[in-house]
Amino acid sequence: MSQQSNPALASVAEIVDGAAMNAEAIEQLSHQGHELTLTQAYEVQALSVARRIERGERLVGIKMGFTSRAKMLQMGVDDLIWGPLTDAMAIEDGGETDFSRYIHPRVEPEIAFLLKKPLSGQVSMSEAMAAVEAVAPALEIIDSRYSNFKFSLEDVVADNCSSTGFCIGAWQAAGLDLSNLGMVMEIDGVAAKIGSSAAILGNPYRSLVAAARVAGEAGKTLPAGSIVLAGAATAAEALTPGVHVKLHSEKLGCAEFTVAK
Repeated sequence: MSQQSNPALASVAEIVDGAAMNAEAIEQLSHQGHELTLTQAYEVQALSVARRIERGERLVGIKMGFTSRAKMLQMGVDDLIWGPLTDAMAIEDGGETDFSRYIHPRVEPEIAFLLKKPLSGQVSMSEAMAAVEAVAPALEIIDSRYSNFKFSLEDVVADNCSSTGFCIGAWQAAGLDLSNLGMVMEIDGVAAKIGSSAAILGNPYRSLVAAARVAGEAGKTLPAGSIVLAGAATAAEALTPGVHVKLHSEKLGCAEFTVAK
């Protein structure tokens, strides 16, 4: 099934969406006989997210993935991946999320952008920076729907790049130098991951430039008011019921949430 038709892709999207909605692990799509190209994987992603929009969710932005050179090399790719964010994925800063929503969740420290101008296509770093209303520390919950967190590039793209939830701290005025901010992610008050915003393409604004490009390539525009998660500053940390997660980001402040037991 290497050249699947749209009805076949819609069927794959139903499988992926059902796994996410019911928090049930599935086998990799290729192991189920669904051999996808990267283009088809993004089609499955779009069809899966469209099902969520039909259920009442609202698009609020996008997340960027593979924003470290090490991750690109690990996956054998030379470009970033991306997936949509919806309002149902948001966790209030200082709030709580239920562990039962997930299969094998992990959390990553990130930086978030809030756009005041639309972005799409090829833009310069200065143009990207001029489109930003505010920046904030953020935490992203990733939760691959595939058994044992094992997947191919096409699998993960079809699965909305594993994106499942996000928590954004207080927004700060744009204009800060984000190129090398210290970031410490604590689990129950103990430092679990320590890194720098430099791990995000050397400067998180480069991820924003890339977000505009991939949106343009997909024929889309990131509208004013969009949230862009720039990518992880460290490797992900596994979540367990009852833990409290807090990100301390130099100059940006904190973002935190608790996982309900």
